[in-house]
Amino acid sequence: MLQHLHEKDSKEFSRYQSAALFSRAQEVIPGGVNSPVRAFRAVGGVPAFIRRGEGSRVWDEDGNSYIDYVGSWGPLILGHAAPAVVSAICETAQNGTSFGAPTLREIELAETLVRHVPCAQMARLVSSGTEAVMTALRLARAATQRDYVLKFDGGYHGHSDGLLSKAGSGLATNGLPTSPGVPAQAAALTISIPFNDLDALLRVVDVRGHEIACLIAEPIPANMGVVFPQADYWKKAQRILSEKGILLIFDEVITGFRLGLSGAQGLLGIVPDLCTLGKIVGGGMPMGAIVGKQSIMSLLAPRGSVYQAGTLSGNPVSVAAGLATLSELEHSVKYSVLEIRAQKLSDGLLKSAEKQNVPLIVNRVGSMLTPFFTAHPVTDFSSAMKCDTASYSVFFHACLNSGIMLPPSQFEALFVSWAHSDADLEKTLSVFDRALQQVGEKQRG
Repeated sequence: MLQHLHEKDSKEFSRYQSAALFSRAQEVIPGGVNSPVRAFRAVGGVPAFIRRGEGSRVWDEDGNSYIDYVGSWGPLILGHAAPAVVSAICETAQNGTSFGAPTLREIELAETLVRHVPCAQMARLVSSGTEAVMTALRLARAATQRDYVLKFDGGYHGHSDGLLSKAGSGLATNGLPTSPGVPAQAAALTISIPFNDLDALLRVVDVRGHEIACLIAEPIPANMGVVFPQADYWKKAQRILSEKGILLIFDEVITGFRLGLSGAQGLLGIVPDLCTLGKIVGGGMPMGAIVGKQSIMSLLAPRGSVYQAGTLSGNPVSVAAGLATLSELEHSVKYSVLEIRAQKLSDGLLKSAEKQNVPLIVNRVGSMLTPFFTAHPVTDFSSAMKCDTASYSVFFHACLNSGIMLPPSQFEALFVSWAHSDADLEKTLSVFDRALQQVGEKQRG
């Protein structure tokens, strides 16, 4: 097991080592981080450089301990360094870390995905969610012989060209409507409309439907913060798309296996044509997958002519971590318990906000939730962007300095894991109450 670091008194949350490392990192890494949201630009301050994690907690380079609700942005549903996952990784790595050749466990993971994901008749393993989305779009264009892609404002589907238009996640955090370096021709092939707006969908499909290959969407968005689809939204949207021969791709990189063994598809009762997976599928290791109908998946080379390849696709260590995680979810983890824990946090946040007279909305689905600092419902990207991000920053730092790690952006989700104990939740709610008191005082001037 990992050796424990010396832990400081919980009241001391100085981050001198992290500050020094951040300064050092900026000399050799653009912005000092390898993914933009980690830089704390949205909330200010210096990011905590993490040394290790175990269970529900992480420790930074200064020895500070935090109850973690980031969970590597969702995949660590079992918690940090889950014994079954670590054991599978170590055992597999001892026999080799990469072969560039097929392995038995690739088949076992694909069979597991086909068994659980409603739309999955075949699966192709890749190395990231971004890569999975790139491949799914290529498949959709090949299957329909159309070039245009439809997405939702605030939907984030990785950083490939053409999808960095009105995107959420890090782009929303940094206030970038798109990205330099993306050719105008690539961006022009993407059409973005508001989420939860059937009239907008109907309008664009009526005019451009014959040109659109697919709609790619998070079935329950989490990259603008958690947002609910309206009642029957997806049922009606799927009918509209189907009538025009437009494929539906669900991006379940976050919701896949997070909301249940059948993901958001099972929860919503909607079976898309294709689905992209990541995060939990790799058990915290780099992994992505495209799953879907056999008629479409069969277009992939070498069975078909749509090309996709990768030396590390189906990497044995990542596959082992994914299989170990999914096995635990199948046999040990009760999703109802995760939901109860997340509901407890949601209820506590709302109760404290009411007590402190702080405008707050909490959107929760299963074990993921987002506290939005606003008095109005958040139903799409536009309403999410009206939130009081300054108040979120105050809340974030008050929590961080009391040992609670939250996403460093208003437009992300908190993730509850199997490792979060009742004691963790009680401490978290106590910290939330004090943090919202600080927000209230700041708002009142």
